[in-house]
Amino acid sequence: MSSFEYLALMGACLLITLPLELVFSAKVYRRWKILIGSLVPIVLIFSLWDIVAISRDHWTYNSKYVTGVHLGDLPLEEIVFFIVIPICALLSYEAVGTVLEFFAKKAKSRRGGSGGA
Repeated sequence: MSSFEYLALMGACLLITLPLELVFSAKVYRRWKILIGSLVPIVLIFSLWDIVAISRDHWTYNSKYVTGVHLGDLPLEEIVFFIVIPICALLSYEAVGTVLEFFAKKAKSRRGGSGGA
């Protein structure tokens, strides 16, 4: 495994979930202020958690699997993970909501659109 494979994997995660934004209208990237607002606490909390764990020698990062670029005590890959995985989760969540809403509207129109009366 090269030092850039993990970053490539994170890029692939974003690429694979991109159709959820484009086809299923997840509207995660289009609402970038909300996206950033949801990412900031995640990145801060988990970065702090990692920094504490590293300082206590609970875990380390093998230098042959990371690029060597660090932001403070954290490798770049860890910060990227804290950003990419929540984005992919939000895309999945919003896409599922869009699909469920579509089927709910379709079911309602089949019933004649009456509110159950």
